Order: sequence, then C-alpha cells, then structure tokens
Amino acid sequence: MDKILMKSLCIQTLKQMRLDAQITQLQLAQMIEKPQRFVSKYESGDRSLEIIEVYLICKKLGRSLCDFEEILEGFAKEALT
Repeated sequence: MDKILMKSLCIQTLKQMRLDAQITQLQLAQMIEKPQRFVSKYESGDRSLEIIEVYLICKKLGRSLCDFEEILEGFAKEALT
C-alpha cells in the first residue's frame, strides 16, 4: 500500500475514533493538553504525529493501539476493493 494512502487512512482512523467517542476537536485538544489547531492540523493532514502521540490520543479516547489498528485495517480493506 502506498505511503500517501496509508497516511490518509491513519488520519481517517483517528478522526473516526474521535467521532465515535462523540468528542469535538476542542474537547480532545483539552484532554491532550494541546490547542485545538493541533487536532485540526493532524486531521487535515497538515501535521504528522509521532507514535507516542497516536498512543496518547487513543488512550484519551478510551481506546488502544490495537483498536486503532483494527479500524485502520478496515479502512484499508475498503480502500483496496
């Protein structure tokens, strides 16, 4: 799978996890002690995240990296069909 598509799917996964938790960008930003623009920038693809940041976001959303991977794999399968 190409790197650009994978980045897009990772962004989609994080956004979907936030929406599933019924949390706004502002609420998530407050939870992770970052400005709202931090969440906006990574959700729009303007900023990349380190794995520790993905982990912390997952934890604040009550999810795990395994949950992230499962959702990501689902989006990947959809993208390849």
